[in-house]
Amino acid sequence: MRLVSYASESGPRAAAVRGDGMYVDLAATDSSLPTSMRQVLAMGSAGLEAATAAVDRGEPVDPASVRLLPPVTDPQKIICIGLNYADHAAETGAKVGDEPIVFCKFQTALCAHEDKIYLPRVGANTDYEAELVAVIGKAGKHIARDDALSHVAGYACGHDVSARDWQKGKPGKQWLLGKSFDRFAPLGPELVTADEIDDPHNLAVKLRLNGETMQDSNTRQLIFPIDYLVSYLSGICTLMSGDLIYTGTPPGVGDARDPQIYLKPGDVVEVEIEGIGLLRNPVVAEPI
Repeated sequence: MRLVSYASESGPRAAAVRGDGMYVDLAATDSSLPTSMRQVLAMGSAGLEAATAAVDRGEPVDPASVRLLPPVTDPQKIICIGLNYADHAAETGAKVGDEPIVFCKFQTALCAHEDKIYLPRVGANTDYEAELVAVIGKAGKHIARDDALSHVAGYACGHDVSARDWQKGKPGKQWLLGKSFDRFAPLGPELVTADEIDDPHNLAVKLRLNGETMQDSNTRQLIFPIDYLVSYLSGICTLMSGDLIYTGTPPGVGDARDPQIYLKPGDVVEVEIEGIGLLRNPVVAEPI
């Protein structure tokens, strides 16, 4: 099943995507279902089963009539993993450690498919990073690795936009700030439930900049796979329904190229992940 969130006068609405591409508002079809995608995921299998049943009964909503939002609009945590592709680590000359590099993004960094990425007024050297995002369904703490994937509700396309001058050039190397400018975490357009993906560790990941392929790899290159990450992170903090894990980016980032390539106004960035979908965002200067 594919799930989306869209804007309404009363706030975000969780919806399922029909086979013909039309949306079905879950709460409007089944009063037992909440309007929030995060709350639908918190219901676990019961919520997803009710959502599946609603697809065939609900009144269709034309996607062209609504504004799409990130599939999860209000995650408690946006957790990101750095240097998690073997081929990307090699291009940067980074030494791979025994544990993941972990950082976070602020919730205000989230934006949706077709939303504009803002190039910050106080930053430069803004880079692109295509990422597979794992979305937590069942909450948990100290999750065993063997059980970890059962806590993943689904997957989405993500884009870890990065201000390299902040990430690398500021005192102390400000990873959090360099990754957390507004609209630096595009997500979507859909959340694809885990049962639709045979193997999340064998998916082609590509990023195109103005139609030119800049990143082209496969999740087979993940150094720390998703089950490991879920287990590892849950030992530090309770993973909650709707939490997002950006799992790392493949090689081909602009900062590692010669000459270096950074995003500029007028660019269009597309992240495409096999079986998940295509996330597209135009790039503009931050409005004054």
